[in-house]
Amino acid sequence: MTLRAATFAATLLATASLAAQAQARPMTPEDVAKLESVGTMAVSPDGSRVAYTTASLPDVTEGEDNGSTTLQLKMAYGPGNVREFLPDDISASSIAFSPDGRMVSFVWKDGEEDRAVWGIPVDGGAQRKLAAVAGADVRSYAWSADGSTIWMLAAAEKDKAREKQSKAGFNAIVYEEEAKLNRLFAASVGAEVDGDPRAVTIPGYVSGFAVAPDGRTGIVQSAPTPQIDDEYTSKRAHVIDLASGKVRAVVETPGKLGDIEISPDGTQLSMIAGVDMNDPADTTLHLVDVASGTYRALNAGAPEAAVDAEWLADGRLAAVIHKGAESALRIYNADGSVAEEHAGGDLLLTAVESGGGKIAVRADSAKHPGELFVWAPAAGGGTFQRWTTHNPWLSEITFGAQRTMTYTARDGQQVEGILIEPVGGVPRGGAPLILDVHGGPEAHESDGWNTGYSAPGQVAAGKGYAVFLPNYRGSTAYGTAFSKQHQGRYTDPEFTDLVDAKRALVEAGIADADRVGVTGGSYGGYATAWSSTALSDEFAAGVMFVGISNQISKFGTTDIPYEMYNVHSRAWPWDDWQKMLEVSPIYHVDKANTPLLILHGEEDTRVSPSQSYELYRAIKVRKPEVPVRLVLYPGEGHGNQKAAARYDYNLRMMRWFDTYLKTGDRDAAMPDARPTLALSSEEE
Repeated sequence: MTLRAATFAATLLATASLAAQAQARPMTPEDVAKLESVGTMAVSPDGSRVAYTTASLPDVTEGEDNGSTTLQLKMAYGPGNVREFLPDDISASSIAFSPDGRMVSFVWKDGEEDRAVWGIPVDGGAQRKLAAVAGADVRSYAWSADGSTIWMLAAAEKDKAREKQSKAGFNAIVYEEEAKLNRLFAASVGAEVDGDPRAVTIPGYVSGFAVAPDGRTGIVQSAPTPQIDDEYTSKRAHVIDLASGKVRAVVETPGKLGDIEISPDGTQLSMIAGVDMNDPADTTLHLVDVASGTYRALNAGAPEAAVDAEWLADGRLAAVIHKGAESALRIYNADGSVAEEHAGGDLLLTAVESGGGKIAVRADSAKHPGELFVWAPAAGGGTFQRWTTHNPWLSEITFGAQRTMTYTARDGQQVEGILIEPVGGVPRGGAPLILDVHGGPEAHESDGWNTGYSAPGQVAAGKGYAVFLPNYRGSTAYGTAFSKQHQGRYTDPEFTDLVDAKRALVEAGIADADRVGVTGGSYGGYATAWSSTALSDEFAAGVMFVGISNQISKFGTTDIPYEMYNVHSRAWPWDDWQKMLEVSPIYHVDKANTPLLILHGEEDTRVSPSQSYELYRAIKVRKPEVPVRLVLYPGEGHGNQKAAARYDYNLRMMRWFDTYLKTGDRDAAMPDARPTLALSSEEE
């Protein structure tokens, strides 16, 4: 077994030393509910300031009204020199500087009005509307290089006749046949809002666009329809003439398409995309010739993932690269050769922006969510200088020690993951262990901030648990070959990797073999369902979120059937019905003895709530002695968005593990159906 930072014994001593210091308390679900993190960033053209948003939810634990994430615009001028830039009731998205740097623009919905482009002067003054499309929400926008025009991607025109029919009760939905395509407009920027912006013809369903420095060329990301399967399998980059809407070139990438940026001279694109139709994720960085649409990969096959990219004013390209659980800032020359690279160290870099010679990154760590950092070069190296601190109260928290760990799976494959030890260290005989399994599986866990409403992380560590986040087969950031190892082989080796992780942690003295639980959402929910049925003897408790229980019915009820075929099953259910049934947790309910909490959003279109109904009913009927509970969240989809639903989830998850995992008693009575909520100050 390989441990990254130090030997196991040395880490335990360091953990004990930290526990002896005057850290105040462990983390709680109430703490998770009030976390704030840096969202999007924009660097001014002269590099003198960085505009950014912070993302937070209403603190329902303190009596604030329930709601979803709000974005607050702030401006940073240096380390610790930050000011709020808009009133609290303005949730600003899609922030950018005007080309002259005098204004920060953003998208905002003012009351009952449609979403429009607004701006606020950087040197003081009130916000004002800059551009809008009558009767439609603006989805995104871009400035022309000279600042005279704002290009807007807007929603489809409202169908007034259809709205009238709907109000009369004729509100039937024709599934997948009533596509509403976005539209592109160009508005002049002046003292008054352009009341008649010019429409531009665009191909298919455009989900993103950018304007080249010449102001005449646009780069649009377009798919045939708004269906998510087309987003995954058929989205392409189109080079269009903004005057006529004529497509000049199409970048014929064969698979997933992610971030696209235009070089300062307008001749090249950087493009993060998949290498083929079966590539599970857009993780390979490419350079594209705008004139011809031809492209070439810069890091194909490398054991890494490109996460974000940004052109620098001198024509070089900055990219955030994830290498397994770690990260780096890499600078490419214009020809695609590597100029320099800077390791993130204890930071996990997740986004990059630049302007005026300054490079800003969003980064988190084991002890804080995303914050704003600026790269400060120096002779012989440099450093990432922290500019913001948005959760100062985290200094009160006693954290469990966190590090990467690599173990050997049964077939010899090396598998990496993130280990969080219990606060105070691992007790003799091992700690209760939670495997927190990521979804996708085309995603990966990193050695950064790993605590959230559905991620037990430091909340579990504060209650005496060890937590391990495995980057099992199918994960990204280890190269495309690693991310394809599970294809065509549901459950093996991807889920045997989980059992092997457990056994490695038990052997290392970290985990108690009889007290190992599992949780995860989406594909991680599938892993939890499988671990609680087919592998039930290995796991003492499970918390399954928006997970899969029946691979046959999943095909007929999901919005991504082609995605499932291309990057997961590589076969259709009718190719071998029995094989598909045998990789379904419901087929193995006769083996189930793991207490299982099942949670699901009622409006989930990715994994239908029927998947949770099926598993719940099968266990209730076939194994009535096994504790099982199904919790549905009204109005939520494939993941909870509202503050109350997130807080409720965290409470339920931890209470389930406290009941069955910490005690190791699979026969314990289920906890009350309603969790105990923190009282607001008014109620107190």
